[in-house]
Amino acid sequence: MQVLAGPLLRRMTTDRLTFWLMTTEPVTVDLILTQNKTALFVLKDSQITECHTQLKAGEKLFIQLLDIKLETPLPINNPIHYDLRLNGLDWTKWAEDLVYPEQSLPFFILQPSINKMLHGSCRKPHHSSKDGLLRVDELLQNTDPKDWPSILMMSGDQIYADDVAAPMLWAIHQLIPHLGMYDEKLPCIEIESAQQLHRESSYYYARETLLPENKVNRSMIDQIFGGVRKPVFTTDTAQNHLISLAEILSMYALVWSPKGWDLLLGDNGWSQPSGLSDEQKKDFSKQTLILQDFVKGLSKVRRALAHLPVAMIFDDHDITDDWNLTAAWEQTAYNHPFSARIIGNALLGYLICQGWGNAPEHFSNELINEIQKVLNHPGRVEHDELIQELFRFSKWNYTWQITPPLVVLDTRTQRWRSEKSLENPSGLMDWEALTDLQQQLKGLDAVVLVSPAPIFGVKLIESIQRVFTWLGKPLMVDAENWMAHPGSAYALMNMFKHNQTPKNFVILSGDVHYSFVYDIQQRGNKQGSDLWQITSSGIKNEFPGKLLDIFDRLNRWLYSPRSPLNWFTRRRSMKVIPHKPETAAHGERLLNGAGISLVTLNDDGSPSAVVQMCSDGRDIHFKLSEQDATWE
Repeated sequence: MQVLAGPLLRRMTTDRLTFWLMTTEPVTVDLILTQNKTALFVLKDSQITECHTQLKAGEKLFIQLLDIKLETPLPINNPIHYDLRLNGLDWTKWAEDLVYPEQSLPFFILQPSINKMLHGSCRKPHHSSKDGLLRVDELLQNTDPKDWPSILMMSGDQIYADDVAAPMLWAIHQLIPHLGMYDEKLPCIEIESAQQLHRESSYYYARETLLPENKVNRSMIDQIFGGVRKPVFTTDTAQNHLISLAEILSMYALVWSPKGWDLLLGDNGWSQPSGLSDEQKKDFSKQTLILQDFVKGLSKVRRALAHLPVAMIFDDHDITDDWNLTAAWEQTAYNHPFSARIIGNALLGYLICQGWGNAPEHFSNELINEIQKVLNHPGRVEHDELIQELFRFSKWNYTWQITPPLVVLDTRTQRWRSEKSLENPSGLMDWEALTDLQQQLKGLDAVVLVSPAPIFGVKLIESIQRVFTWLGKPLMVDAENWMAHPGSAYALMNMFKHNQTPKNFVILSGDVHYSFVYDIQQRGNKQGSDLWQITSSGIKNEFPGKLLDIFDRLNRWLYSPRSPLNWFTRRRSMKVIPHKPETAAHGERLLNGAGISLVTLNDDGSPSAVVQMCSDGRDIHFKLSEQDATWE
């Protein structure tokens, strides 16, 4: 038996434990929890039936979902070791490098109050930077467990379904037959089935030719840009966009664990598909070197994720670039059977591999049974019916009841469509969702709010996005910031001003491929900071360096405290204080360094320290003393 991925710790509380795994055969599960060699809890296979959900996705692919409710609360703030036995085998038989030195078992620590937390987003395996999750493993190994962070928040783009390196896609296609994954009939003219797609090497670097297009007749666009054909999937890296459900699930197996790679490399090493041009071969070889380094670190990534509770939420690349950015995009994408299938497969993969562990109670037994039927026979009418059900699903957001509460927003599926034009950017949350959020926040003293896209971003970049929106090209610049839609922007600002919402908001975000810290004070508030925007991106991705330097410098010039341009924005009556990274040589506010952010909180829920733990080994502190401020 192989454990392809996991165990991943998901929501872990004193009375409920959540684990996720991928295995190559069906398993029975036994679990023993100990502290100081004293048994705290024993759960035998005969008792675990109600806690254990097993999904079969192939002859040799099973997803294990464990949601264990405890009658007696577990102790807090001290290590609890767990002996997870699969078919009677302990961790030494299926993950020999799972534990830390001088430990006999993996363990976790329950911390109902957040003192420290990690967060990051955007982990692209073939980006040239090092993997920021390796810094998480390094931190855990070199820190007294009693000083560990409470949780790891992964705030979007845990995979890049729409931007896959050719060597990764080649590996996915080699893994699929190893796992005996079932064929899927595709609603595509050129390719009828997933098996044909997985064998057809002529579509490496050319998958955009399979993806559907939309005929557009917008006069302004035609006059300015001259084009009338518009792809549904607009990313410029769609040459290797994942399509089938088998590809999606295999991708997850290959980004969180080395085991799938062990299966592949034991057979063929790092081979290449046939039919590549000389230029493609060169690119394939370059990306292979990056992926080889990525794979070397996966055992440590798996170890970290087996010791620290992990919260997750989707962003665009988990599904596809420009996901629900405009109402016009939605109409085009969801009304075409092939694009709907591609989006739906990615969303289903997210549910199985990420979403379920955030809040298992949101996913009914009936829904899980429907998923199993689709996994048994992908591509039938039940598959498309399930996808339509997921498109209507409204419980992707969730809250973890810790102190302060972790409130994670769904900014992708509950969008506020533009009232002016279907082509204008949609608001990131609609009126109903924002109203529900305000009700949820009433009476809280502090909250950690997770918005995949920053609520308070870089003004210059937002202004550029507005210009492209006016020209009818919002998709070209990903114009999906919170301020792009007047209704959602004003509703959000009013929520922050409400006297019954929390005094301290810490807003964690990613998405943008650079990092920054803003302290936002409301005009007339004499009691200090209310809002902190802490953005960390990416875990394994970065913004083009020279371009970011230009944006940073221009933003400081054009939107200085005395600049009249500040009056033409939608963030009214707020004093924005950007905090410089300690490495800033010329006043830079934006940090371009792949890695993970470590945030330390005061007792009142405000941040006392923010450190970007860069994947290259640097620890860069943001100076939390007051800087130049701008009233907005």
